[in-house]
Amino acid sequence: MNVPIPPKPAPAPGGDPDAGRALAAEVRERRRALGLSQRDLAELAGVSERFVRFVEQAKPTIQLDTLLAVLDALGLGLAVRRREPR
Repeated sequence: MNVPIPPKPAPAPGGDPDAGRALAAEVRERRRALGLSQRDLAELAGVSERFVRFVEQAKPTIQLDTLLAVLDALGLGLAVRRREPR
């Protein structure tokens, strides 16, 4: 039986969903490596526990300044680089 494979969805305007998932995984991995709960991280970063969950779920509409506070609390940074054309 031949079942057509649907095309990979196009990234949302202004973002790459794979990048969001990679960021979420990195934050989760670092938090766990430091032995922090989501609540612990939220307190360290001065954000809500809900926001930390959103970051780890790769929610596409998080605020950059708040994300930067979470990354800073984990000893991580955000780098901007040119990407290859699609």
